[in-house]
Amino acid sequence: MSRRTVLAARTADERPDTTEIRALAESAGHEVVAEHTQTRAEDAAFNLGRGKAAEVAESVHEHDASAVVVDNELTPSQFFAWTDHLPDGVEVRDRFRLVLDIFEARANTRRASLQVELARLEHELHRRREIQSHDDEYNWFPTHDPEGEWIREVKLRIDRVTNRLRELPEAGDETRERRHEAGFDFVALAGYTNAGKSTLLHRLGDDLSLDDLGAGPDDLAETATVEDRLFETLETTTRRCTVDGRRLLVSDTVGFIRDLPHDLVEAFRSTLVEAREADVVVLVADASKPVDTLRERVETVLDEVGDGPVVLAFNKVDRVDADELERKRAVLPDGLGEAVPISATAGTGLADLRERVVAALPAEHETFELPHGDDTMSFVAWCHDHGAVESVEYGERVRLVLRARPAVVEQARARAANVAASDTTDGRA
Repeated sequence: MSRRTVLAARTADERPDTTEIRALAESAGHEVVAEHTQTRAEDAAFNLGRGKAAEVAESVHEHDASAVVVDNELTPSQFFAWTDHLPDGVEVRDRFRLVLDIFEARANTRRASLQVELARLEHELHRRREIQSHDDEYNWFPTHDPEGEWIREVKLRIDRVTNRLRELPEAGDETRERRHEAGFDFVALAGYTNAGKSTLLHRLGDDLSLDDLGAGPDDLAETATVEDRLFETLETTTRRCTVDGRRLLVSDTVGFIRDLPHDLVEAFRSTLVEAREADVVVLVADASKPVDTLRERVETVLDEVGDGPVVLAFNKVDRVDADELERKRAVLPDGLGEAVPISATAGTGLADLRERVVAALPAEHETFELPHGDDTMSFVAWCHDHGAVESVEYGERVRLVLRARPAVVEQARARAANVAASDTTDGRA
């Protein structure tokens, strides 16, 4: 059941954009019944000004709300001030606590649950240290605990959770190596929440053929949820597809959000491993965002995904005219290359995106000439399964041109040498 919620947001130098915090609140089960924004420097007591805080409290009464969401990170004293200022029983959530609620609800694996717990404890440690350093103001620090047992207790719990995380096996290392050897290229979709990554993954998977890895149904997901709900999962969703003869594993990584709290960034940094270890990263950016926001988001994602090849996809171009799109292209970081305009919802521009992705994949070409026979036919079938066979000619000998990732081409050379050696042996016999 959703909670009737009043939203409050403040920025220092521009009108607050409440689109994201509203979406976050709704993802956490809040029904936003009113919102209040303010442009001013931070107030020490409430973060927002006292007058605005009074307006929020009035809205709570007027709309019979049971929660207030503040789109800023509140200090302990500000949190206590809001709690005292509002009617009994009204829940207060700042940006950090709201995002943490969402992460906690979406944590469906042991690793994700521990990461959420670690982030919560790290935040609690910061909070207790701040309260201790301002004990005269808060009057909360236990007087019987001059050595800080109150803080050591949280640090001990942090150590326990950290040790549990270390004991978990590293997910996917052997599987990734096995799939690379099988001829699969890794492509990661990265970007901010609601940029359209899940829709794009769904669109690619529906438009492209799905290959059979010979794996169980739980090994790779064949569907991606496409709901307008932030952080549908904290784990990556991976789909199999083929583009121009190249077999791809495409992963939708956890989305970024504005001002993601530091503790959560650190706790979930491991979820970006697919992006850092991908052969190509498709950076999905919402082209309808303002120029400064778009540039900032592209730069933030670039800082996190590593130094590998990146293809920038400008999604939602159906909401932007040509002149505006050109202005936004002009502010992109140097060396990123031309952005590919697409609409994942409408399905436009996807052919160009696939072409750019394939061009960015590591690849080698090799030509093989082998005798006719069962071994050669098996070799041809293997090449089709593990790479892109650009041509096969059946003359006096079988001539095949293979384009594939370097490791696959190396395996093909070894297999071709065995076929040739077998033919020589059979000829002597």
